[in-house]
Amino acid sequence: MTGCATVPPESKDPRDPWEGYNRAMFQFNDAVDRAVLKPVAKGYDKVTPQPVRNSIGNFFSNLGDVHNLANNTLQFKFHDAASDLTRMIMNTSFGLFGLFDVATPMGLEKSNEDFGQTLGTWGMPSGPYFVVPFRGPSTVRDAPAELVDGRIHPLYYHDDVSQRNSLVALRLVDIRAGLLPTERALEGMATDRYMAIRNAYLDRREYLVTDGAPSDAQRDMLRELEDWDDDF
Repeated sequence: MTGCATVPPESKDPRDPWEGYNRAMFQFNDAVDRAVLKPVAKGYDKVTPQPVRNSIGNFFSNLGDVHNLANNTLQFKFHDAASDLTRMIMNTSFGLFGLFDVATPMGLEKSNEDFGQTLGTWGMPSGPYFVVPFRGPSTVRDAPAELVDGRIHPLYYHDDVSQRNSLVALRLVDIRAGLLPTERALEGMATDRYMAIRNAYLDRREYLVTDGAPSDAQRDMLRELEDWDDDF
């Protein structure tokens, strides 16, 4: 295990000071995934008709609009929060409890917000990269923030424990099945899967927190390029 966690000096990233632990946990999570979750997801993908999968994804997406609404409100994005609320009303009422997405064709685009992004917009830095056991990529800010989102999610308040657990398991398998094409592409492109996943995760989180606006580091780089261009 020690040999597996050894990291070449050139791969060090200041955002990942715990890389030795993170690589070891990444390997552990990957082994569990390959042994348990991935085979189930592949079977689910093979036997479930695409229209059924679409409806399952739409159902859970509709439930997820609850924490989109909450976090957009906390971030003072009231226009987006109103859109989230309207989406939930339309998809729940006319989309058969969310099985069909009737809101998106009407121009009500889906948000992608969580409490980690909310903390980021409030000025909290992401902190070090952190691979959560049985979960995967996260940061010191985002990992505990997921607990808050879990408390907001409607499934948390479903009284029937067996039904709730079954729905949580179905959601997990459906999400994992949706990642199969991305995983195949990544395996064909990346020589270091850990590094590729880490960098993609951190870049994606930065993009979501800033709503696509350049970060301070990116602005500094753009200024340097502009200065270089002026000098040239």
